[in-house]
Amino acid sequence: MTTGSLGLRSSGSYGSLQQYQFQNGLLSLPIQTTPPLPLRKTSKMLKEKDSLFHWICKFAPRKKVGMLLLCLVSAAVFIWVLYVGKGLASYFSVSFLILDFSLCQSISNTNICLKDCGEDARETIMQNIDIQPGPISQEKDNKVYGNFSSQTLEVESKVNITLQPPPPIPDYFHGYILLPGNPCEHFTLPPPPADKKRTGPRPCPVCYLPLEDAIALMPTAPSFSPVLKSLTYVHEGNSTKSEFGGSEFGGYPSLRERDDSYDIKESMSVHCGFVKGVKPGHQTGFDIGDSDLQEMETCRGVAVASAIFGAFDLIRQPKNISEYSERNVCFHMFVDEETEAFLKNSNELGSDKKVGLWRIIVVRNLPYSDPRRNGKIPKLLLHRLFPNSRYSLWVDAKLELVMDPIQILERFLWRKNASFAISRHYKRFDVFEEAEANKAAGKYENASIDFQIEFYKKEGLTPYSSGKLPITSDVPEGCVIVREHTPISNLFTCLWFNEVDRFTSRDQISFSTVRDKIWSKTNYTINMFLDCERRNFVVQGYHRDLLEHWSPPPPPDQTADIHPPPPVIITNENLASIVSSSSIKKVPVKRGRDRKSRRHRKVITGNTNSNFV
Repeated sequence: MTTGSLGLRSSGSYGSLQQYQFQNGLLSLPIQTTPPLPLRKTSKMLKEKDSLFHWICKFAPRKKVGMLLLCLVSAAVFIWVLYVGKGLASYFSVSFLILDFSLCQSISNTNICLKDCGEDARETIMQNIDIQPGPISQEKDNKVYGNFSSQTLEVESKVNITLQPPPPIPDYFHGYILLPGNPCEHFTLPPPPADKKRTGPRPCPVCYLPLEDAIALMPTAPSFSPVLKSLTYVHEGNSTKSEFGGSEFGGYPSLRERDDSYDIKESMSVHCGFVKGVKPGHQTGFDIGDSDLQEMETCRGVAVASAIFGAFDLIRQPKNISEYSERNVCFHMFVDEETEAFLKNSNELGSDKKVGLWRIIVVRNLPYSDPRRNGKIPKLLLHRLFPNSRYSLWVDAKLELVMDPIQILERFLWRKNASFAISRHYKRFDVFEEAEANKAAGKYENASIDFQIEFYKKEGLTPYSSGKLPITSDVPEGCVIVREHTPISNLFTCLWFNEVDRFTSRDQISFSTVRDKIWSKTNYTINMFLDCERRNFVVQGYHRDLLEHWSPPPPPDQTADIHPPPPVIITNENLASIVSSSSIKKVPVKRGRDRKSRRHRKVITGNTNSNFV
């Protein structure tokens, strides 16, 4: 780029680039010295210098003359240093620093990188530096080096430098370890209660950090997405069904396209619903009003979402929500026109489109006739409905959120360094058992469930066993999903939705197939936490049709003065009276021909599972 003359001294320090070249043998320069001068006879001037020296030695011991001489010598040295220093500075500024400021900065950064970067980076940088040494000539400029050294060098070299700054290293969130003394340092999960009569699901203690600590630990960078870095979505998919399953909303992806979607690459484009329009919710099916779409686009932090279709549930307000989350977290409830009419008739929905914390989003032109399948769209495709949100928390409408969303994210995502968290089923771990339970409960057509299981078996689905560890379960309890909107997390939910669109709407059956296919290509893991931990921050309720058949609860003013009885303290004095008062008379058992043996009592399977909806 520039042609300069690099002047070097035979001793002293070099510039950073110059020093690197010599230390690494990039320039092999012969040193040319000045030939010795012949001896001359002692001249008259030399005699005069000797007499001057004797004169100085004679008068220097005198006080005033010595001080005067010392001052003169000091002034001469000071002027000489200034003169030589200015000459050196101008010399190096002309012959060495001809490069502009930006290039010098690049060289400085290169020197730093040469020390701190890896071997590949150093080789790349040195390949971009082209140094062509030129001829060496004797320096004749006495202004700078005439009285400074008897050996002078001038290196005339042509330096062509084409430096490209190294690509910026992406910043990712790598998790953290809580410092000693934190509130959860000594927390351990207690053993399950030893109550044999109660074998159903129940909540267990969970240690959450205080809200202030959770906010302080919120990551400033996204989590790492293995392999996949860029994900786009297919628009204008096939309008006709080419193979079994699928819908117009999903674009009818072929089996070939399905297989290709599991071949994880750095950049991918997959089917992910909303194929008929450019913008999800705008003339795509599952249509949303423009004002609501703009509201959803402004959600840039955490989105909490739920859905009610067919007026199937009642709206349950979140509890224990902090003022911080009320200001910064988006609470959106998706409803259809039938549910909207029910809310208006019950005077719950006002002109502000809000019911408590929930912003009501009315959806029209639903793509499916099954309300449960329509509910899978916001459940699995929140990253498409909230394109600018970093995190999302999906909560089924039958659940009541009783913990702040920021604390939930800290506990199940950030502390675990995960981008996707879902609870596993409290009882079942195997997909084959889950399929049989769905058929026994009438959740879907038995033939469709059998077809899906047989299809997965041909692809390699096997029953769950300890050989799959550290995977702890193949069956999730999918009513709560906590996730970060990263490319790999978005791909997982897109492919999960495609399975629900092609096969049955029972997403528990297809979960492990999608997870294992992605894991085999990327080693991407999902945090499957305990179901009892999920029940700690959500409380399960009942559907509206069940609640309407029950008698309404008494008014609050009638129950305000009702208190439970005081606890009974057992002592040696009242032990006998308590036992006698609590004794129950044994009812005689009728014996005869109609008596049935308790040993051979018939047990009806499938009726004790209280987790079915």
